[in-house]
Amino acid sequence: MSNKKAFITGITGQDGSYLAELLLEKGYEVHGIIRRSSTINTGRINHIYDRIKLHYGDMTDSLCLDRLMSEIKPDEIYHLAAQSHVKVSFELPEYTGQVDAMGTLRFIEAYRKHCPGARFYNACTSEMYGLVKEVPQTEATPFHPRSPYGVAKLYSFWICKNYREAYGLHISNGILFNHEGERRGETFVTRKITLALAKIKNSIDNGQEFPKLRLGNLYSKRDWGYAKDYVEGMWLMLQKDTPDDYVLSTNETHTIKEFVELACKECGWNINWVGEGVDEKGILDNGITIIEIDGKYYRPAEVDILLGDYTKAKNVLGWEPKVKFEKLVRIMMSHDIKNINTI
Repeated sequence: MSNKKAFITGITGQDGSYLAELLLEKGYEVHGIIRRSSTINTGRINHIYDRIKLHYGDMTDSLCLDRLMSEIKPDEIYHLAAQSHVKVSFELPEYTGQVDAMGTLRFIEAYRKHCPGARFYNACTSEMYGLVKEVPQTEATPFHPRSPYGVAKLYSFWICKNYREAYGLHISNGILFNHEGERRGETFVTRKITLALAKIKNSIDNGQEFPKLRLGNLYSKRDWGYAKDYVEGMWLMLQKDTPDDYVLSTNETHTIKEFVELACKECGWNINWVGEGVDEKGILDNGITIIEIDGKYYRPAEVDILLGDYTKAKNVLGWEPKVKFEKLVRIMMSHDIKNINTI
């Protein structure tokens, strides 16, 4: 068992909660940063609340980050905190830049000053590839982000790489493709789908009316993995003596429409599609319309296909995804059907 001390930003998020569990299992002392909120936002970590040490703070507050690194001096740092919703980043571009780009700079400065011997993981994203230059995308693929989120994360990637090279710090960037799970935020398209379908199924089974599921572009292709697998990859990166940058992905790509169709099968339904574009609808065999397309969910600049190649992570870290697309959809859909009355 380890006696190491770990510090996680974004500990209340999907990845942060899974990572905290993993580190506790390995015997770490786990610290995390949470934002002060008028509502309780620790739902994902309530079951381990008494086993972790939480500190109030924010990625926009350099004094706070400096103080925390000075006091805690962790052995491993996992920087996951971000404004991570692509669509929201178009509406809040300045805030996204402040948190995702400048927040990373503030944090690694505090780390460099107070605990430069620690190992640092920086969460990056496949959205940095954006208008992709090649398929699949590897660590060597040129970046072309298509959202304020992707641009901010690209700054985060390069400032960490720069500090690694300039100061000899142990900083690794994880370029993670879409990773989902039962704890995925409800505004992200995969969880939006599984939650909505679970509610629709519950309503139909009980003879009740229901709101239709409204989606945007059904034909965007994504490389979807399971978040639990990906946090293990984060940990593996920091166990290597030499820091580096790694793609974590599944080497598969699927459309949002495919996700919907598999999720419907888990509900016991066959979905039929009629119409095109914003007039497209998803209709059950009994004639009930459950899905409509809404133009407001289209992005100003679309990312058409993301497909990662995790060969380097497999060869160097010994990492590969245990859960692929069909099993992921089954896990999420069955969870939301089972828990629909408590969600």
